[in-house]
Amino acid sequence: MRWIYLATGWLALGLGIAGIFLPLLPTTPFVLLAAFCFGKASPELHARLLAHPKLGPPVRNWQERRVIPLSAKLLATLMLVPLFLTATIYSRFTPMVNAVLLATGTAVLLFLWTKKSR
Repeated sequence: MRWIYLATGWLALGLGIAGIFLPLLPTTPFVLLAAFCFGKASPELHARLLAHPKLGPPVRNWQERRVIPLSAKLLATLMLVPLFLTATIYSRFTPMVNAVLLATGTAVLLFLWTKKSR
């Protein structure tokens, strides 16, 4: 299992870093997944991720207090709402796919906004 956790952790971390540069790919969920996997497979990698100056603080906030900063909530909302609305209004998706897109976006925003900010 250790190798599966390591492989999943590295894949998640790679996707999280790619998400910094690609607007449709989220960063934080993948970094949190990487932290979980590294915590199971390698305490050293987990500690290195927590010590990272940019990626570490959000992971520590989540692990210690289940906190999502207000700035992250606002940024996610400002990116998700136009993305999902544009996708459903201007796409050629079926009504069912549009409903799934809107339900997913709504679920993500409800999750974000029901968590503590500090």
